[in-house]
Formats: sequence, structure tokens, C-alpha cells
Amino acid sequence: MSIQIGDKLPDATFMEATADGPAPRTTADIFAGKTVVLFAVPGAFTPTCSVKHLPSFRDAADTFSAKGVDEIVCTSVNDAFVMGEWGKAENVGNTMRMLADGNGAFAKAIGLELDASGFGMGARSQRYSMLVKDGVVVQLNVEDGGAYEVSSGEYLLGQL
Repeated sequence: MSIQIGDKLPDATFMEATADGPAPRTTADIFAGKTVVLFAVPGAFTPTCSVKHLPSFRDAADTFSAKGVDEIVCTSVNDAFVMGEWGKAENVGNTMRMLADGNGAFAKAIGLELDASGFGMGARSQRYSMLVKDGVVVQLNVEDGGAYEVSSGEYLLGQL
């Protein structure tokens, strides 16, 4: 069963690329006492993720901030190096954090893992967006199949 509105995020550790190399970041580090937008993509550098999904949050960062969002977090089942380079390629700057769920442990823990082996991509995360307040999910938008509709930055902004 996947995570639902009203559920607390499970304890998990992501990896973040830093100047000193990959650094662990726990869900407590990221979400405790903050309002955070979290969105996941099936893969860094993939077409829909790069052309539509990530830009929809990057370009709306100021609007999210004005609506009380403390931070925007992008995650994917990729390693910290890939996520860091993807953030640079997409010019995210300080608009969001790029966190790697390298082994898919977080995606699995929240029940939103995706078997993309038919595309040669192995285990991944489903495409979704959520609003999290102090570690509790208050909005959740999970895409069906290969769709890109309800997980966009614009859609989540309309829910705030």
C-alpha cells in the first residue's frame, strides 16, 4: 500500500552531492519543522523529467516560497553524482535540493516504487509530487502509468 495524505514519512536516508562528496540526508533533516514540496521522477536526464517535470518546480520556486514552502526537493532512483550533475545541467541553483534515492529504499518504503525493467531502467520511483508539513503528507499527486498531469508544479500550486 502506498503512502496516503495524513501519513508521516518513514525514516529514510537520501544522498546529496556536495563539494566534499556525497553526504547523507535523513528524512528528519529534510522535513522536520518545515513545509517541503517533494517531487519524484523516474530518472534524471530523461525527456519528460528534464523538459517538463523539473522545470515546472524550478520555474515556480518563488511562487512556492511566497505560499509558505520552505524548500523544494527533487528525488530519483539515481546516484548522488547523477542528481548533482542533473541539477547543474538544469540550472536549479538554490531553487531546490537534488536528493538521490540510489537504491530505491525511500520509493519502496512509501509504496511508490516502479518496475521500469521493461525499459532497461530497473527499479525506479513513480512520478509524483507531494506537500509535506513537519514530516506529514498533506497533498499527494501520483501519476498513472507514463502520464504527466497531476504531478506538475503548476498542479501542486493550484492545491495550495
